[in-house]
Amino acid sequence: MKRAQEEVKKVAEAREKRKKGDGASARVSTTDPEARRMKMGDGGTRPAYNVEFATALNSLVIVGADLINAGSDAGQMEPMVQQIETEQGPLPEGSEYQVDGGFVTKEDLESMARRRVTVFAPPKEVERQQQQGKDPYAAKRGDSLEVAEWRRRMGTAEARAKYKQRGKCEWPNAQCRNRGLQQFVVRGLQRVKSAVLWYVLVHNLFRGVALRADLAKAAA
Repeated sequence: MKRAQEEVKKVAEAREKRKKGDGASARVSTTDPEARRMKMGDGGTRPAYNVEFATALNSLVIVGADLINAGSDAGQMEPMVQQIETEQGPLPEGSEYQVDGGFVTKEDLESMARRRVTVFAPPKEVERQQQQGKDPYAAKRGDSLEVAEWRRRMGTAEARAKYKQRGKCEWPNAQCRNRGLQQFVVRGLQRVKSAVLWYVLVHNLFRGVALRADLAKAAA
């Protein structure tokens, strides 16, 4: 309960920072204070964690994994790249980063541009803007040069076709879920992240076996 009281202060502070103003009281789970209530596929909300994978597009090897207790992915591009670079070295200049639109923030787009990493991600509410007669790919007031360039890029047929390849990276997510990564039996950020990393290790082990088999077949 003491831990839950500490965590509920964090939730209240985050809500105040977002200025939601919905009048709802901050709450946390007393059985897992570090979890946060998140919206589920069935429309309900339950205490949960947000698992994030970075996957190499060609090999489908998971090269980065993280766990956060926020329902939004916004702002998570930079932390993931920092993790990858810490563990595996700087990303090569000219790298491409294909992410869901929910990850996109002005700060992350600018940091990726400084690394010479090209981001492919759809702007938010493309269909709604088009229905309103607006161009979702046109520069908006307040856009930095990096953000304006990202919008322009995603307005091209080439970029949209390239982004469709991102669907392949959902396969590792599905594989881990098929192996049981659906409901955690441990609690707390550190323990849950440890469980996630076990699934990542198993996935990458199977990918290593499959990739070596492919190389042997090609050499035969």
